[in-house]
This record gives sequence, structure tokens and C-alpha cells, in this order.
Amino acid sequence: MSIKRSKRYRAAAEKVALDKSYELAEALRVLKSLPPVKFDQTVTLSFRLGVDPKQSDQMVRGTCPLPKGSGKSVRVLVFAQGAAAEAAKEAGAEYVGYEELIKKVQGGFQDFDVAIATPSAMTEVRKLGKILGPRGLMPNPKTGTVTEDTASAVREVKAGRVEFKLDRNGNVAVSAGKISFSEEDLAANCKAIIEAVTRAKPQGVKGKFVLGLTLGATMSPGIRLDLTSSGAAI
Repeated sequence: MSIKRSKRYRAAAEKVALDKSYELAEALRVLKSLPPVKFDQTVTLSFRLGVDPKQSDQMVRGTCPLPKGSGKSVRVLVFAQGAAAEAAKEAGAEYVGYEELIKKVQGGFQDFDVAIATPSAMTEVRKLGKILGPRGLMPNPKTGTVTEDTASAVREVKAGRVEFKLDRNGNVAVSAGKISFSEEDLAANCKAIIEAVTRAKPQGVKGKFVLGLTLGATMSPGIRLDLTSSGAAI
């Protein structure tokens, strides 16, 4: 069954050459020239990877600080006590606590975007796995959200650190900012993401790691990127 596209989408698609692989700078110019929508679209890089998502040793996961920020207001919750809790508050975390905060989340509280915990707090926070896991909010050492240095973690998330994780189809999608960003700022964020994902190549993966790379924005067609010039031909 074919998907019925809007007039705006069809007009945007006419500006993208389907048989061409664009260099990043050119792709950004094309993306920003597409017919606009009524909100500030999120720009996304989508990777098609040469891994088997069913193999535990081929999982791809990590974080990437965006040098030009994410353009999002991030609400941070921190499970911590003592000095670590005070440091998180001073760094700007919206919600900080331990036992009472765990009970609040168990009761249905969900008004946060990132959860951080100290290693000692994880003893109890693990009980929230069925609540936080499905939303991708479970603190994890691999993403820097289980740490003693709660202040640094909060500041990084607030400044625009994004997480990425392999999906069941062998793809990774990462937000690179907003369409309102300048081409230069989007390029800086995209390059940082490409470097972070390529560095996350599992040791067990043989052959080419990045099979395809697409730049897109919410409700707009994707633009295929040239792997060699983008630095993702690994």
C-alpha cells in the first residue's frame, strides 16, 4: 500500500536527487531549502550499519556531546544522596532525590527526559527497569548516566549530549539539532555524531561498518550522504 504524501512533501522530494549521494555541506543546503513546516524540525542522521542486531557482541551504543547544542530543553532527574545530590542540584537538575523520588517514579511520574544515578543508588533504581527501560531512560554506565560525577553528567546533558543505540533492524538514528540552526552549526554537530558512531564499531564486526547514511528532518524526505566525504566509510 502506497503512502499518500502531502503537497509540501512532494514538492520537497522534487528537490532531492534520489540517484545522488551528497556531500554533507551540499546536503545541508538542500535540506534547509526544502518547503518549511509550521514548527522547528528536528534534523536527524540515520545510519544503516553492517551489524547483526541479534548478536550481543555487535551492539552499537554510546553518547555524543553536540558542539553546537541540541536546541532542546532537557529535563533531568537524578537519583543520588549527599554531596552527589547537592552537586546535581547546583548543576541544574530539575529533580534530585533517592527513595522518595523512586517511589514517585513508581507512582507514574514521567515528567523528565533523562535519568542519571550514582552507582550506589542503582541498587534500588534497578527496580525501576520495567518503568524506565521501555522509555529508554534507564541509567546506564555506557551512556554516562551512572556516575559519581553527577554535576558533569547533568551539564553535558543540558548542553546537548545525545545518546544513540542500535535498533532491531540494524539502524541508528541520532538527532543533530534543529532546522533553524545555521548550516555551519548543523555540520559541526553532524560531524561529531558521525565520528562518535564510527568509533562505536564493535570489535566483532567484520567488513564495512556503515552501509548507508541519510540526512533528514521531521516530515521531510531523506538525503543520502556520500560515505567517503562524510568520514563514515568504515
